[in-house]
Amino acid sequence: MSNDTKPTQAAPQVEDLKTLLSYQPQAIVSRMLVKNSGGSVTLFAFEGGEGLSEHTAPFDALVIGVEGSADIMVAGQHYQVAEGQSLLMPANIPHAVHPQGRFKMLLVMIKEVKN
Repeated sequence: MSNDTKPTQAAPQVEDLKTLLSYQPQAIVSRMLVKNSGGSVTLFAFEGGEGLSEHTAPFDALVIGVEGSADIMVAGQHYQVAEGQSLLMPANIPHAVHPQGRFKMLLVMIKEVKN
């Protein structure tokens, strides 16, 4: 089991988020790019017709559109998120992701760090 309390030790390099993760038929694909005690950064690729049903998360999350667009519902309100746009989803508030065709997003989970 890895220790997720240490900062990520990856060598710096420029990545193209659009090509870093490929779509797969009838699937949602994800790739964790960073994980430590402060949170995580995960890239998602949603094939057309795939999405995430309403759920909650214990941490604030920032969605950043990478490719395509999606209707993201937060606390019953609909928000359109497209490439280059972002949406903050507060902790413990119901939300759902409904892509309109293929959609890639970066999800930044922000944990509360207590000393």
